[in-house]
Amino acid sequence: MSDQDRLGRYEAMLRGLERRHSLRRLSGRSGIDFASNDYIGLATSPRLKAAVAAALEAGVPVGATGSRLLRGNDPAHAALEAEAARFFGSEAALFFSGGYMANLAVIGTLPQKGDLLLMDDLIHASAHEGARAGRAEPVLFAHNDAGAAEDAIRAFRAAGGTGKVWIAAESLYSMDGDRAPLADLLALADRQDGFLLVDEAHATGVYGPDGRGLAAGFEGRENVVVLHTCGKAMGGSGALVTLPKVLADIIVNRCRPFIFATAPSPLMAVAAQAALTIMTDEPERRERLAALVAHAGRRLRETCSLAPSGSQILPVIVGDNGRAMALAGLLQHAGYDVRGVRPPTVPPGTARLRISLTLNADQPAVDGLFDLLGAALREQAA
Repeated sequence: MSDQDRLGRYEAMLRGLERRHSLRRLSGRSGIDFASNDYIGLATSPRLKAAVAAALEAGVPVGATGSRLLRGNDPAHAALEAEAARFFGSEAALFFSGGYMANLAVIGTLPQKGDLLLMDDLIHASAHEGARAGRAEPVLFAHNDAGAAEDAIRAFRAAGGTGKVWIAAESLYSMDGDRAPLADLLALADRQDGFLLVDEAHATGVYGPDGRGLAAGFEGRENVVVLHTCGKAMGGSGALVTLPKVLADIIVNRCRPFIFATAPSPLMAVAAQAALTIMTDEPERRERLAALVAHAGRRLRETCSLAPSGSQILPVIVGDNGRAMALAGLLQHAGYDVRGVRPPTVPPGTARLRISLTLNADQPAVDGLFDLLGAALREQAA
């Protein structure tokens, strides 16, 4: 068999993606940041850099060199988990290598056979992977619709289902920038003697007291499990899961992604712990971001006649893949790093620009971006 025959089907797949304007390529960082999740600018914080440098000087290793259950359990991991439990008000916390792995681990381990796993229709891909890896019956409910979730529970019970109910949602959705009805979902979980799983990936560091997120008001309850990523507003990498101690012990004993994976870098544990301190000490970061969000919302209405999401994530839905990518290319060429997002990341027919507001940009940059975008949208519509 020739190399061409062996690889031909993959080349055909790539050609098909290119025809549909869905082919993805890696590209470097350039232009003003309207694409990252470094919302409060911690990735380049001098205090974060100093904490990591001091840890290196003190002998903290770069790599864990093994799983947490072997020699990979560094004191830096334990120190972070203890501080995170205190900071977020939970009984226990566990540190994972990233949010994707944490979602896969938690959702694939905690819901049991016979349970009902309810997931918001727009929840992150990692939650779907966790559902596929797990033992509970997964059912999607209409986005941000607690009533639809309750209907799914009624159907489950009517069909003879007797297991526990687990409801999984993001607090702030990464592609639309809208918030989940967490209070309604928690009330539903309470009525069903069930559990609520909240992914705070895009809310941690940005919302809540000291940046504790949108679930801060009920985190620490025995039926609430919360995921906080450390690679977005917290500026490093990894993820923290806060939960009751008994569930943490189940993960340590039964969760394959935790048991068999090399532990996260101890240096990233140090960075995450430092980020928690900075989030408390420097509330002005969140205040500056809130002012930028308000300004950008006004400019989006003025220049593009679009309603803002109310968060630091501003989607501009274009619809067609090719048009979305052409707009992104225009903005990038002008020095604004805005990325196009296409299916399957978003539903078919909703290709968009995802404009992410961070402290790496300022109001004049926002003005320039929206002036150019508004003109381009009007030209496309003409």
